[in-house]
Amino acid sequence: MTRHGELGTALHRWRDRIAPAEAGLPADESGRAAGLRLPELAQLTGLSVDYLGRLEEGRATSPSVQVLTSLARALRLSDDERRHLFLLAGQSPPAVGRVPDLVPPSVRRLLGRLPVTPVGVHDASWNLIAWNPLWAALVGDPAEIAPRARNAAWHHFTGQPSRISYTPEQEARFEAALVADLRAATVHYPTDVRLRFLIGELRRVSQRFGGLWNSRIAGSHDSGVRTFHHPDVGPLTLDCDTFTVPGCDLRVVAHSAVPGTEAAKTLKLLDVLGAEGTAMTGGSSPAAEPAPAADR
Repeated sequence: MTRHGELGTALHRWRDRIAPAEAGLPADESGRAAGLRLPELAQLTGLSVDYLGRLEEGRATSPSVQVLTSLARALRLSDDERRHLFLLAGQSPPAVGRVPDLVPPSVRRLLGRLPVTPVGVHDASWNLIAWNPLWAALVGDPAEIAPRARNAAWHHFTGQPSRISYTPEQEARFEAALVADLRAATVHYPTDVRLRFLIGELRRVSQRFGGLWNSRIAGSHDSGVRTFHHPDVGPLTLDCDTFTVPGCDLRVVAHSAVPGTEAAKTLKLLDVLGAEGTAMTGGSSPAAEPAPAADR
């Protein structure tokens, strides 16, 4: 089935599930089929019956943003369904106002089920909002630093203390990816005041960030390695992977080692040291509760 055929099928399915009374229309016919008829959907959207029919049949192939917005409203689509509608129609999904910072239960479970893998969860503007104990043991406890310093871009471009060292090539790729992500975030969340403030402050205090921002550089987070310099276990080189969580625009960063290697053994030792530190201080695992959003 073509994309246009899938769009027609989805529209028909969504139309069938709406009762006329739910849409504020009279339902005075007994025994009628469930759902909205095309003339009723036309009445709700201001579109013609002929055009709606051609959409459902896959013969109208380029609905505008205005048409899609009207359809989403009349069909009472959820945010996920609305996004799906726009993608089926070949349009960019509409932007939302603020960078989401809620961590879904599934991601929270992931944090708890990877005890020997340092995992941190960031929002679309790269604020660290949740982490597991081994992440804190590896990079330093984020709860002990200022909220703004938990933002990866602010931490890096303002030269905050870090246990990570980069080669020039690694640093260039990392910086390009961060700047590209922040630029994309301003498109997806155009009215997020805190995001705009973060970027404005970074441009003010970091000449490096300002230059990259003005260059409109492109970049992405590819798989690579990071070298950590830990005060207790010494240098540790780990694989680094960044995953995007569909539907909520979160970035999950995971550091791992090949099983059986010295790096894997060192991670296990660090896990033990971190657990002992938690037991001695009486601290609780941030995997259970998200860290506060950064004060951008």
